[in-house]
Amino acid sequence: QVQLVESGGGLVQAGGSLRLSCAASGGTFRSYVMGWFRQAPGKERERVASISWSGGSTYYADSVKGRFTMSRDNAKNTVYLQMTSLKPEDTAVYYCAARGASRTIYDYWGQGTQVTVSS
Repeated sequence: QVQLVESGGGLVQAGGSLRLSCAASGGTFRSYVMGWFRQAPGKERERVASISWSGGSTYYADSVKGRFTMSRDNAKNTVYLQMTSLKPEDTAVYYCAARGASRTIYDYWGQGTQVTVSS
């Protein structure tokens, strides 16, 4: 069983930056594909970014390409989401998630961290 704990959310002005962290425990971290998702009020949850077990392959939603960067440190069992040029539409609860490399469904989820971008 994998436990995921996000941190780093908060209130920031438009154009600002935040770095989210997600610390994992209880599993073989380096074997998991990791993802960041977000859900805004009244909207469906969307995948923002994901990263392969090695960090060599990443995915970004079109809405965040060029502004967000996902990375991982397998020695620290942690993934990060560096967010820059933030926009009010980035306001959401951000969730960290993990899945096995052979699976398509994310099995493990953190509790979420709120990101609010003011205009």
